[in-house]
Amino acid sequence: MDLGPLVQIVVYWLVTSVSLFIISKLPFLGVEIDSFEKAMISAAAFGILNALQVPAFQYFGLPLNMLNITLVAILVNAIIFGLAAALVSGFRLRGGIVSALLGSLALGFINSFLFYALKSI
Repeated sequence: MDLGPLVQIVVYWLVTSVSLFIISKLPFLGVEIDSFEKAMISAAAFGILNALQVPAFQYFGLPLNMLNITLVAILVNAIIFGLAAALVSGFRLRGGIVSALLGSLALGFINSFLFYALKSI
């Protein structure tokens, strides 16, 4: 069943909100989110920042394609995670860039798991 683009955006936003809320409950990552509502706002900020970084990354990142693209993508994702935390009150990183890096990796893993679980329904 093919969902419309607006429904896909809403589903992605809700899954990312749940993922961020789960991440905030894992104390060893150093990510704090005050409430699920803040997780929803943070997920929206994260999505908007990711949407904005794609054209910029394609333009400026072309020389970086010579490097390992996975490493660059992980670092860019950690920076986006940190920017979202800086923009949303109630979303804090206790460990700075380390928390941003661990949080962005955890977000990728948890999002992947939740989307896999949703596809099997």
